[in-house]
Amino acid sequence: MTHLTTRGRGPRRLRRLDRSALTAACVTALSLTASGCVVVHGEREMLPAATQAEAARALQQFTTAYNKADKAYDGSLDAAHTTGALGAIDAARLKAGQANSPDGNPQHTPLVLSDVTYTIPKKAGWPRWFVADAKANKGGDARWVLVFTRGDLSEPWQAAYLTLVAAGALPEFTKDKDGWAQAVPADSAELTRMPADLSKDYATYLKDGGSTFADGAYTSTLRATRAKNAKKPGLVQQYIDEPLTSGDFAPLALRTKDGGALVFFSSHHYVKQTAAAGASVPALNKSVRALTTGEVKQSLTMEFVANEIAVDPVRGSGAVSVLSRLEGLTGAKGE
Repeated sequence: MTHLTTRGRGPRRLRRLDRSALTAACVTALSLTASGCVVVHGEREMLPAATQAEAARALQQFTTAYNKADKAYDGSLDAAHTTGALGAIDAARLKAGQANSPDGNPQHTPLVLSDVTYTIPKKAGWPRWFVADAKANKGGDARWVLVFTRGDLSEPWQAAYLTLVAAGALPEFTKDKDGWAQAVPADSAELTRMPADLSKDYATYLKDGGSTFADGAYTSTLRATRAKNAKKPGLVQQYIDEPLTSGDFAPLALRTKDGGALVFFSSHHYVKQTAAAGASVPALNKSVRALTTGEVKQSLTMEFVANEIAVDPVRGSGAVSVLSRLEGLTGAKGE
């Protein structure tokens, strides 16, 4: 089975792709203050990840770069502003678009984000990160929830996660008197599941079921849909699910007012379609064809990256609920 590769700063990033949602769709050493330069140790000091102005600037830079890349179908134009799951999803989307429309995107409509709420945790150490929750002119009535990360002071802010969430669906966050949110450690054992384990738990759940996750569109319904599609006349469809947790795919969690956490995490998936003798794999759409290597004779293995938002309650108070999931095709192989 082909595995995703990373590039950039070590296990830094799988570079990008998407399905429909995107096509339809601080301080380690130095902190500037009003009074001048103050040396602080970001690995120990509890500091806001960014100011509101810095967060707004990061979102604007991302939006500008995203629109340029989408218009030209050129992944190099937003490569510096995306990473992690979103980076992998977006890169493949642009690669497929360029293959099918070398002159650019004939249906480009600039993304416009408005009514933005920034949730910025105060934390020690790197990476720094924050959440932007915005209304968009794409994706219907759902709000775009993006997570921006930064590995150190020399790096730009990059969007690592993007999911679409119904308005009002996000829980309330714990904030201090100055309005800063609280990051939850990945190894926190006070929750139903440690954030560090959610990707592995999700992959296991999709295969075997269980009680870790509450029923819903991205859990029980998804499993039921897979079971229905597993065998059809002349075609078998197999699923392989893997955790995706290293580098810029690491989970990030915010404390909610009820003591639980909202967790952003990534996952990695394969779908293999195998045709019976005398039958053929269903016709590929042009985006899948653009990302497919090899010749599709009797089978096609498609590779996906997904990012999810889940509510992880206090241990003993219920199952994990997956609020949203955005999945994108990142490659395919014919045999």
